Amino acid sequence: MTRFTPQILDEIRARLPVSQVVGRKVALKRAGREYKGLSPFKVEKTPSFTVNDTKGFYHCFATGEHGDIFTFVMKTEGLDFSEAVERLAEEAGVPLPKPEPRGRNIEAEDQRERLYRLLETSARFFEASLKQATGAEARRYLEKRGLAAGTIGAFRMGFASANRHALKEHLKEQGFSAADMAVSGMVIAGPDIAEPYDRFRHRVMFPIQDMKGRVIAFGGRALDKDAPAKYLNSPETPLFHKGYVLFNAARARPLAHDKGRVIAVEGYMDVIALHEGGFGEAVAPLGTALTEDQIKLLWRMTEVPTLCFDGDTAGKKAAYRAVDTALPHLKPGYSVQFAFLPDGLDPDDLIRQQGKAAMAEVLGRTRPLIDVLWERETAAGPLATPEQRAALEARLRALSGSIIDPIVRGHYERELRDRLFALGRSRPSARASFSGRGRGPQTAQGTAIAPPDWRQRERNRLFGRPARYSPTGEPAPSAPSCELTAISHATPQREALIIKAILNHPWLITDHAEELAEISFSSRPLSALRDEILTLHAMQNSLDSGTLRTQLSKMGVSKVVDLVERTITHRSDRFAEPEASATDVETGWRHVLALHRRQDGLERSVKAAEEAWYRDCTPEAEARLLDLKRQVAQAAALEHLDSTDHIDAPPAEPPAKRAS
Repeated sequence: MTRFTPQILDEIRARLPVSQVVGRKVALKRAGREYKGLSPFKVEKTPSFTVNDTKGFYHCFATGEHGDIFTFVMKTEGLDFSEAVERLAEEAGVPLPKPEPRGRNIEAEDQRERLYRLLETSARFFEASLKQATGAEARRYLEKRGLAAGTIGAFRMGFASANRHALKEHLKEQGFSAADMAVSGMVIAGPDIAEPYDRFRHRVMFPIQDMKGRVIAFGGRALDKDAPAKYLNSPETPLFHKGYVLFNAARARPLAHDKGRVIAVEGYMDVIALHEGGFGEAVAPLGTALTEDQIKLLWRMTEVPTLCFDGDTAGKKAAYRAVDTALPHLKPGYSVQFAFLPDGLDPDDLIRQQGKAAMAEVLGRTRPLIDVLWERETAAGPLATPEQRAALEARLRALSGSIIDPIVRGHYERELRDRLFALGRSRPSARASFSGRGRGPQTAQGTAIAPPDWRQRERNRLFGRPARYSPTGEPAPSAPSCELTAISHATPQREALIIKAILNHPWLITDHAEELAEISFSSRPLSALRDEILTLHAMQNSLDSGTLRTQLSKMGVSKVVDLVERTITHRSDRFAEPEASATDVETGWRHVLALHRRQDGLERSVKAAEEAWYRDCTPEAEARLLDLKRQVAQAAALEHLDSTDHIDAPPAEPPAKRAS
């Protein structure tokens, strides 16, 4: 049986009006039976966000977001459903049943509750010790670091005295067993230890909390200069697994959602310095490099977290490790970006020496993951010879191939191919070696043969064609790819129209090469033809319509070109015809591209809505899916209406001729 029954959820909803919960984030004004305010999901000047207490929901007309109090807390604070229910139940004063035992072990569940209490008791003990006479040295250290009293209290900093048994005796007085002290990691015990003793001694203490704000472990900064470990963390326990936890995550999460940013730095003091500098959305791993699970935890706070590292060699190495950790797990819209501090400075030094504005400037110069990846690989060794560049290509192929998501993997492969191609073109000395006396192959007339274009070789590999070139350096005729010659009668008309416009007006390639490269074609032959056209454009920037067709024919894709040429043209599509004026071509091209992008976006939205409905099965998900399908149907109806008014359609053959 589910822990949160419909009756419990209804009771929480009844006690907490939507306007009360939403009002903490949005300034609401009454408008009749509803409330209105500015959307918390996007920046806007005119209110489009409504709250209806009677119906128990909110709705944002600007973004389509819709839901109840649980949905709102999940969306704006980054909580999962269970966390949202627990948060609102506590506010409403509704008792919740305890979680059902996981299969069996009630003793283990009871132990976890005891450990939570033991660690909270320890945190309070350390906080009290900091304020006592014995904590004077720790207080001086914190004052020397320039920490305000409010910051010390907010992070619940404390002091562990040099007494080997101070905490152990206090916990014993509070009724905790020696076994629980050892399991919690607060006391060191074992068969070879005559008398258990405190793990943390003569250290400034930092409580480590889980996402619910419960103390689950500690970090301690040594006050002795000759201490074996400057920083010491709790060991792995039933509550604490350091690869799954980020310091300050519970406090940073709501701020990260408000600001749309979370900053991951290297240590406790970096986080605390950023907090004092007004960057409260900062977190840190616990003495180790970022793990896969910590990156996924960052993604629960924001889609593209900022990883902030020192600008020295050690900082660069840490950033490169983070690239390898994050790369396989990238998803559409989810990545990481990097910010590098001036060499030799950490966030604390930078803020104290140069002020908050300097830190804000660093965070404003973030670099995407692919740039840092490219920097690392191209700096790994010389790239003067073909073999060295081939080694770079092999490394980049392996790295992009490690990405699990096929969509992201495809985009990385394409982007890295383009960068490799640009790298090859930017090496004039390498290209010059193909020409001149005694430099590479020549024709019978002594004319140097142009080198095969890198991108063309890549296309040959992808399409399964041999890399053959004529004596003039042009692609020689080759067997057409199965992909390109598989002509389908169901070729999408708008996609064919886009290619037709390019074939008849190649100047569009120069003006819109990037837009053309980003078009998502559902027809694989047309997508491949588009790539061939871009390849030719890269090899020869000035192409007229006749030359373009000739070259495509030599590349073995003439059947796809013929298919495009036979596309039925409607009155609104005359811009694609050879005789159209440049103004009409430009206007028509932008119009058809906008229609195509809208249709592609609708189809992607429908797919996402279907997944959401299958996953959540909520009325909101169903309504969203139905609305999107209505939009798709309306778009298809309009397109069909346009298709009934065409010109240049092939005339029907007379009956006698067909009979013959």
